[in-house]
Amino acid sequence: MDHTVVERELELRLILSPERSIPVPARLSYRCDDPYAIHIAFHINSEHPVNWTFARELLVEGVFRPCGQGDVRVWPTKAEGRSVVLVGLSSPDGDALLEAPAAQVSAWLERTLRVVPPGTEGGQLGIDDALDHLLAR
Repeated sequence: MDHTVVERELELRLILSPERSIPVPARLSYRCDDPYAIHIAFHINSEHPVNWTFARELLVEGVFRPCGQGDVRVWPTKAEGRSVVLVGLSSPDGDALLEAPAAQVSAWLERTLRVVPPGTEGGQLGIDDALDHLLAR
């Protein structure tokens, strides 16, 4: 089984108000053994990063148009003339609005889509092989 990992370190901006934001180092991760999900680790001033996992499809769509509801929402916009992707996160601990550079997110997503094209995610899970093994007994 292929265990390819596609990662990208980048700096996001945590939007505190329309006039104020702070940098948040983050790591985007995509693993072929978890082909439907993307993982984001936010490196804040704590012993361990804050991790979020959500559907790759949500981020792919959110680069082009607003999508998502509930805990994760993603939409494209412009900030100071730059193309950015906004990610709204909600949890029982609070809400966060993060801004990511659209070009960097898009380039990373393209790498994940080359590794596991849309529609082929199920084949990465090895379910057919596991069923064949079970039925062969």
